[in-house]
Amino acid sequence: MDKGMLFDTHVHLLDERFDGDREEILLRLTENHVGNVVEASSDLENSIYAAALAREHHIVHAAVGIHPHSASEWDERTEETLRGLLQEPKVVAVGEIGLDYHYDFSPREKQKEVFERQIMLALDVDMPIVVHSREATADTMEILRRYPNVRGELHCFSGSAETAEELVKMGFYIAFGGAVTFKNARKTVTAAKAVPLERLLIETDCPYMTPVPFRGKRNEPAYVSYVAEKLAEVREIPLEEIVRITEENAKRFFGLV
Repeated sequence: MDKGMLFDTHVHLLDERFDGDREEILLRLTENHVGNVVEASSDLENSIYAAALAREHHIVHAAVGIHPHSASEWDERTEETLRGLLQEPKVVAVGEIGLDYHYDFSPREKQKEVFERQIMLALDVDMPIVVHSREATADTMEILRRYPNVRGELHCFSGSAETAEELVKMGFYIAFGGAVTFKNARKTVTAAKAVPLERLLIETDCPYMTPVPFRGKRNEPAYVSYVAEKLAEVREIPLEEIVRITEENAKRFFGLV
């Protein structure tokens, strides 16, 4: 893998499952051909720590924002703190934000309100958004259509090829994670074939969504290589091309060029 470095666009290295070896994982990323990772946030405290982690490690960037699970915590202080964090040079996006109707940890109307508030914040500070959408495609799309100027990506995409194509027409990037390697991933594979190469991103969402052949174990950034390998197979192009293209896409999306 000598052409380019893997760019894992979505990690949760602050998760407690990494408390025992977080520094070791970060130190060995380069030898695992991972050149950059983006630490995605879930709530305000997590956003503050994500920005700090990015400051401490040149390989780490941060996305700060309120996950739909935590939407009920939103208030003016939350917004102002996020606005301040978004001024930091290693903070590259608002995220992860969106809708989650699988768990409904926050009321759906509150999720939608906080999603829109963060889209408006991203537009105000001219930053891209990282979108989480689980069992909420219709409402996610309805909200995104209201903001034609927002730049964003759908993380850990699990929707249809038709939804992916509409998102691309809206200017969005589509990120695929470990789910694309699963045996029952026909819909995800079909979507991965439909996304133009220049809009394709890869991620692990570690420690979640561990790809084959490590399912059942803790996911980590090095395993993003298995996502890249699957996409190379699906798209019938060399692995080195997928690595190069997705790295270039990620750097362009996050403003790192």
